Amino acid sequence: MPQAPRQPSRQSPRQLRLGAFMRPVSIHTGAWRYPGAWPDANFNFRHLVRLAQTLERGRFDAFFMADHLAVLNMPIDALKRSHTVTSFEPFTLLSALAPCTERIGLVATASTTFDEPYHIARRFASLDHISGGRAGWNIVTTSNPDAALNFGLEEHREHGDRYRRAREFYDVVTGLWDSFADDAFVRDAESGLYFDPARMHVLNHKGPYLSVRGPLNIARPVQGWPVIVQAGASEPGRQLAAETAEVVFAAGGNIDAARAFYADVKGRMDRLGRDRDHLKILPGVLVTVGDTMAEAQEKRALLDSRVHYDSGIASLSVMLGTDASRFDPDAPLPDDIPETNESKSGRERAIALGREGNLTVRQLAQKVGGYGGGQITGTPANIADTMQEWLETEACDGFNVMFPFLPAGLDDFVTKVVPELQRRGIFRREYEGTTLREHLGLPRPANRFFPAG
Repeated sequence: MPQAPRQPSRQSPRQLRLGAFMRPVSIHTGAWRYPGAWPDANFNFRHLVRLAQTLERGRFDAFFMADHLAVLNMPIDALKRSHTVTSFEPFTLLSALAPCTERIGLVATASTTFDEPYHIARRFASLDHISGGRAGWNIVTTSNPDAALNFGLEEHREHGDRYRRAREFYDVVTGLWDSFADDAFVRDAESGLYFDPARMHVLNHKGPYLSVRGPLNIARPVQGWPVIVQAGASEPGRQLAAETAEVVFAAGGNIDAARAFYADVKGRMDRLGRDRDHLKILPGVLVTVGDTMAEAQEKRALLDSRVHYDSGIASLSVMLGTDASRFDPDAPLPDDIPETNESKSGRERAIALGREGNLTVRQLAQKVGGYGGGQITGTPANIADTMQEWLETEACDGFNVMFPFLPAGLDDFVTKVVPELQRRGIFRREYEGTTLREHLGLPRPANRFFPAG
């Protein structure tokens, strides 16, 4: 990402959306080893409450909790160095964080491959009611093949098959959320009528992958539907996003690639007849803040120095979907890296990063072992310059921000970068409403079975 400072000539009419990637609390492998960091921040509830409340003071749109259904599929010599090996189950954590916060959105990952639509619909509807309309569902198909072994399967579903199931899964979950009209629950004590049966719909879905009768045994969510979030940049992922998503957590990278991704997904929406403003594209970005450029670079260098090589080569293997330890560490990546049934976009990013930088396997492992995606290192003005350029040139609608270490990395962003974004008029000073949909400027979906309610 560009880092050269520039002075904006005007205030942008577009408003930046900011999510916070908070599971793990820092994506960087060395974060827990940084001086002054909380080593247990990923699994300490009191720390997580403090972080969520700080994000809310910074007027962030959402606290996003990614999830994994298996420990990371890497060798034990790398796994033993990972601060992600233990983490709270997302619904339990976000339900506990809901009464500790008032406005910030609460987004959780849930898999369409290893869970059932009725479970997902019920949990997110509950979280939306508990939080007063702040829930979001990050739809994933789960790339880690080891997850299959935790759910009675001998091998992972094929990549394309996972996405076809996900598309049907979305239809079932949203249909279940529409089981009751908004006015179904009359609760008339005099007559003894609790709900109007004419305002309840039985789904009776039978499809290629799923059979679900319904109705859902919970009232329609406060937001109608929790906000639909997606990640992934593969061809099936882009199409699923254009058809269903309201937020996309995109891979960070260079601005030209981001503009191309933005134009592609929004163009698909145009062809489908969807309003392109009803989807917000937020690339992930690791932000390291310093009062001077030199200070920011020193912080980042110290952070990167905390990455052990065992972690780096294992992280590269996960991204590539193949064992990178068998490659010559002092040579470039080989040209014949096999296709993978895991994350297609992760494999492509790793290969592109290695080739663009003419990196050896050892150098690439060190880079992705810390974090190989989008990143900005600089002063508050530098960081705001970059974010504003991306926003104004349609490379994104905002960012899913990752913090280099906790709590100081998050505090630096909220106390130094947020005021600079507010000064430029591209980020809110106060929340516009109370629900996540209101924060993001998204409409409340109509009930497909009861259009008037």
